[in-house]
Amino acid sequence: MWGWALLPVLLAVGGSVGFWAVYAMAVANGSVNITESFPYISTCGSYSPQSCIFGQVLNIGAFLGVVICYLKYQQLRDYGCNSHLNLAGLIFGLLCALGSSVVGNFQQYNQLETHLFGAFLAFVVGIFYFWIQAVLTYRAKPRHGGSWIGPLRFCLSACGTALLVATCVLFSLGLDSESAYCEWALAMDLFLLFGLFAVDFWHVDSCSVHVQYCMVNRETLDIQASTQTLPL
Repeated sequence: MWGWALLPVLLAVGGSVGFWAVYAMAVANGSVNITESFPYISTCGSYSPQSCIFGQVLNIGAFLGVVICYLKYQQLRDYGCNSHLNLAGLIFGLLCALGSSVVGNFQQYNQLETHLFGAFLAFVVGIFYFWIQAVLTYRAKPRHGGSWIGPLRFCLSACGTALLVATCVLFSLGLDSESAYCEWALAMDLFLLFGLFAVDFWHVDSCSVHVQYCMVNRETLDIQASTQTLPL
């Protein structure tokens, strides 16, 4: 069903447009000065009014990320991939989504430590998540997307890892503009990786969540009934 395939596309396109809209607003109202240095994503989203849009984009993105990660996990389970690696992928994906929400709600000039923790979850844990998905691509049968989807996921994951390392190294060297360029490229890389799930979700017909009730045997019910006391 094509509707499920729209979720990754919506996250990738909406997140990218939202980030660049925040950047455009920050430049337009003078919150950042690009003639001095290129700003980090969080710097653009730290000032009002674009901070409101920044937080909303990340909160919606985090919600979509949770849905997408669970749907991908369940799809792999239905294909017979019940490994611990698939479960680890789900956990890492949920932590990545949580980190995105933390980044959006705790701006760097208000709660720097919490903001950096959220960035760690969003970027570092997010990269690990997509490495896991790249490995699982070769374990899942059938493999959607043909022979190109696996190498593409590996290449984008490798690019994301290189950009993450470059961001940290350049920041430690005091090269803020170069570090910010790498951070923006890393964010776009992660959005693109999420968007690739549209290839897999195109083959999802339906998805449902069932609630299972615990059945209590008759003996337990009799014991509970015999131990009740009546008020006098």
